[in-house]
Amino acid sequence: MRPRNLLLILLIAFSLGACSSLSKKDEETKDWPANRLYDKAKEKLKAGDYEKSVKDFETLISRYPFGPYAQQAQLEIAYAYYKYDEPDSAVAAADHFIKLYPRHPNVDYAYYVKGLSGFNRGIGTIERTFGQDPSERDPRAARESLQYFSQLIKLYPNSKYAQDASQRMLYLYNNLAQYEMHVAGYYMRRGAYLAAANRARYVIENYPTTPATPTALGVMAKAYKLLGMNDLSNDALRVLALNYPQNPYLTEVRNLVVKN
Repeated sequence: MRPRNLLLILLIAFSLGACSSLSKKDEETKDWPANRLYDKAKEKLKAGDYEKSVKDFETLISRYPFGPYAQQAQLEIAYAYYKYDEPDSAVAAADHFIKLYPRHPNVDYAYYVKGLSGFNRGIGTIERTFGQDPSERDPRAARESLQYFSQLIKLYPNSKYAQDASQRMLYLYNNLAQYEMHVAGYYMRRGAYLAAANRARYVIENYPTTPATPTALGVMAKAYKLLGMNDLSNDALRVLALNYPQNPYLTEVRNLVVKN
């Protein structure tokens, strides 16, 4: 027998064996009602076996595509993907639920899971171990999460998830503002004063109530003075002195001597 033909036979035999094992697994649960399949998948979800719970929920949906168990299974899949650190899949599953059941009484939870999926996106093992400042990470995920939580609160202000979403939004606003100030500081150290001032102004315009605001005003005042734009520098100083009279930037900028 030629080696090529032998390889083909082995592949076919392996495929038949895999199908047989799958059939045995399906055979075990083929007569299970929807509630039993749901309970089995839910147990795996609670135990942290997220990958298998997703498969079991998908089996439930394929066998019983209509009814409350299939609907709830779709929500559980979104949550399982979130816990499994698969944010893209979690958002896709939540969006699928929203599209299928826009008037479902728990549709607010789908928006909440979308927000959660972006909230911790990008936090890897190293960041978890060494505690990297969240404001130093790529801000795109934070902005997405902010958008999803904002949708939840706008569409369902009385949702039981609205308060938690609001608190998370505040945290995200603070981190995004601080991220802008990290970038502004980078520009200041390299003498790109206009770019630094623009970043600081962005914080004032978009995140005015965050803890980064006094630093943003100080950076604006200093950067504009170094650029010789004294009127803009003085405007920033006046606002800083009025609202944060003890801020160290006041003394620093006033004593700053700019060489021509």
